[in-house]
Amino acid sequence: MRPDGRLADQLRPVSFERNYTGFAPGAVLTRFGRTAVLCTASIDEGVPLFLKGTNEGWLTAEYSLLPGSTPGGRVKREIARPSGRTQEIQRLIGRSLRMCIDRTLLGPRTITLDADVLQADGGTRTCAITGCYLALGDALAHLKAQGLIAQNPLLYQVAAVSVGMVDGEPRLDLCYAEDSVAEVDMNVVLNSQGQILEVQATAEKATFSPVQLTGLLELATGGIEQLFQLQRQILE
Repeated sequence: MRPDGRLADQLRPVSFERNYTGFAPGAVLTRFGRTAVLCTASIDEGVPLFLKGTNEGWLTAEYSLLPGSTPGGRVKREIARPSGRTQEIQRLIGRSLRMCIDRTLLGPRTITLDADVLQADGGTRTCAITGCYLALGDALAHLKAQGLIAQNPLLYQVAAVSVGMVDGEPRLDLCYAEDSVAEVDMNVVLNSQGQILEVQATAEKATFSPVQLTGLLELATGGIEQLFQLQRQILE
């Protein structure tokens, strides 16, 4: 029995609330169970120096755990420099979402995705990627509506989910109580063409076989297909 009573292959309740704030062109409150991440997309004219003169756009991401977001006491704001974990997650979000746009259609401007964790109960990075896709889509639609781009650069959907081995059983979308004791922890990012953007798999307390790895990937694929359907319902 899982801590929240779900089946092994069942997602937590997922919800998206678009236009959660009024100023960013993309702002989506994303919930995976008790995990809540505010995903916003902001647009700035100009690009990093290495893209100057290319007429190619850029996409980057920032991630933060807000004070009060975890059960272990107040999380300190990372003002001076992000921690190694934060930097790794930021890069993961940025890599994943850059893969779903044609940056030559974006023009010389930068989109920044901010993933601010309001409440953390496992799967914050996968929740952030899935919600940031929607925030990005809204920001790109805003650019097109303003006549700043001729064509929407979105190529396909992107979503992510966690899987793992807990008590010897493969499970989908781990909450913190499961993630903290998992023998194997794995995060999977896919696009809507069925292609892998990233797989992060770690033997936390036990090794795992290639057969188990394949099984976890199949479990994640089924969960992400459900997330794609939910994204499409929100966009429609």
